Amino acid sequence: MAAITLDPSLGLQQTSKDPRGVVIEEIDGLIRVYQDGRVERPQIVPCVTSALAPDICVTSQDMVIDKVTNIWARFYVPMKCQGRLPLLVYFHGGGFCVGSASWSCYHEFLAKLAAKSNCLIMSVNYRLAPENPLPAAYDDGFEALVWLKNQALYGPSQWWSTHCNFSSIFLAGDSAGANIAHNVATRLNSNNACKATALKPLGFKGTILIQPFFGGEARTQSEKYVAQPSRSALSLVASDTYWRLSLPCGANRDHPWCNPMAKGSIKLEEPRILPTLVCISEMDILRDRNMEFCAALASAGKRVEYVVYKGVGHAFQVLNKSPLSQTRTHEMMSHIKEFIS
Repeated sequence: MAAITLDPSLGLQQTSKDPRGVVIEEIDGLIRVYQDGRVERPQIVPCVTSALAPDICVTSQDMVIDKVTNIWARFYVPMKCQGRLPLLVYFHGGGFCVGSASWSCYHEFLAKLAAKSNCLIMSVNYRLAPENPLPAAYDDGFEALVWLKNQALYGPSQWWSTHCNFSSIFLAGDSAGANIAHNVATRLNSNNACKATALKPLGFKGTILIQPFFGGEARTQSEKYVAQPSRSALSLVASDTYWRLSLPCGANRDHPWCNPMAKGSIKLEEPRILPTLVCISEMDILRDRNMEFCAALASAGKRVEYVVYKGVGHAFQVLNKSPLSQTRTHEMMSHIKEFIS
């Protein structure tokens, strides 16, 4: 696949002139929102079918989860699997506003991850903001788990389900997708909801958060000073724009869905918080916020592992094909495999 590098200096334009109408929000090359509610998303990354090269040794196919909301998932199954394998339920990144399970960069990354980690992967295509602001993506994530439960209990034997260990499920994602994985996990494990019990026989073993997209009103050091346009796909300006487009009307970046350590967020001391692996990029504006999240989990007595990938930025594993990024991507896959095992 050709190298894809996004410019992290993606600029915000509020209320600009355009022949097609007034633009109220824009991240250059990714999304443009008009005053009349129209949304444009240039196809900066190609969408591809589920086909894969034979040498990857992985089979892939798309499955419909909900026809009404148009939620679907792309499955990846290693060809040489023996017995039943763990399942990664994966959510793609894109600031809740862009991205797709069919983006070529995710298709390539997840196929290789399935082969390397010897696991099944279910890559969920969820609804996007601003047409569907949060919690729509969280609702879609939970709906995907309900669909999985029904497949485990009542579904006919599928090409993928015969290889799936439904009692060994990990919630995973990168950037906004990692935020979705975390917030879906907190729904499952809150004392009041008991939703994990309602999803039996599914068994949830952990969360894998790659550069989780969290925020806050107070700026961290890395948000202020990390500036590596050639190495990272997320700028502070773009981050703020994504949050304005995705959070409920009137909410700020200390909303619990954005800032898991803010007042009103689910307590990290909750007894059923899942074991967590956090993958952090050294040159990412989110680095310090991700480190603070790990420290908070550890202080709460939770099992948390984290790895800092040196010299690379946000989304390097899917959007940067430099030799260093490829090396770090192989390291990341090895860490994920070890965590699953």
